[in-house]
Amino acid sequence: MKSSAIIVHKDELKSRGVEIKSFSELKQIPQTPHRDDHYMFIIQQKGFFLWELDFKTVSLSGPSLCFLAPGQVHHYLNYDQCEGWLVFVDNEVISGQYRDIFDTYLNTQQSVSVQNDHASFSMLPILENLLKKSSIPLQKTIINSLIESLTGLIALQIVQSKQSLNLIGGQKYNTVIRFKRTVSAKRKQIKQVKAYASLLHITPLYLNQIVKEITGFSASYWITQEILLEAKRILYYSTLDVKQVAYELGYDDHAYFSRFFKKNTGMTALDFRNSKPLFVQS
Repeated sequence: MKSSAIIVHKDELKSRGVEIKSFSELKQIPQTPHRDDHYMFIIQQKGFFLWELDFKTVSLSGPSLCFLAPGQVHHYLNYDQCEGWLVFVDNEVISGQYRDIFDTYLNTQQSVSVQNDHASFSMLPILENLLKKSSIPLQKTIINSLIESLTGLIALQIVQSKQSLNLIGGQKYNTVIRFKRTVSAKRKQIKQVKAYASLLHITPLYLNQIVKEITGFSASYWITQEILLEAKRILYYSTLDVKQVAYELGYDDHAYFSRFFKKNTGMTALDFRNSKPLFVQS
């Protein structure tokens, strides 16, 4: 039976804000879908790993890097002959610049293939060894420096894979980050591109233009996807009825929400809840 809310793993990291788990420590049975209040990075040297991430399957084959952001519903489904690590990191430990990149490419480019000799693979044993030490001078400072380097390397690979390195840090890029964060914070109250453009003090046409330039999708696409994703999470992992789900998402008219959901997913909210979703290959 579904619970009344999605499980959230909170305050799991120790005072250092970082933990590492080797793939060899994983259990063969799939996890229960859950959210974390921190980032998780998958550093895979070899093998095959299959994840379910916000109603999409993420398939990692061979040397790969992947990030999972706080709040994303996830669990692993299967893995075979894998070698690598899961790295769990508190938000505060990660540079704001790198968090901006992860926010920008959330749900569009969260994994990337890399070469066998990628620098992250040589960093992890050093980080793992440091974390095992009970207490040594400068331990926390060195761990934080390694985490900054590791997350920076992952962010760089993501940006390079999108061929958008020259856009990082520019005015358009920063505006898109503000837009996506505003949508995440205000999806319940605001549903229109025009309203978000007004908050950002730009025109709707310009907002659509720069969002598509940076992410490959329009502003209206991101608003719709943000609402649909949270709707799917609540429908599939809770017992709230459709009227309650509509209210949770800011819809006073549950019939309108139902039409919106069906138009954009091809099925009713109840059909989605009652059948295992067809996951999309990432």
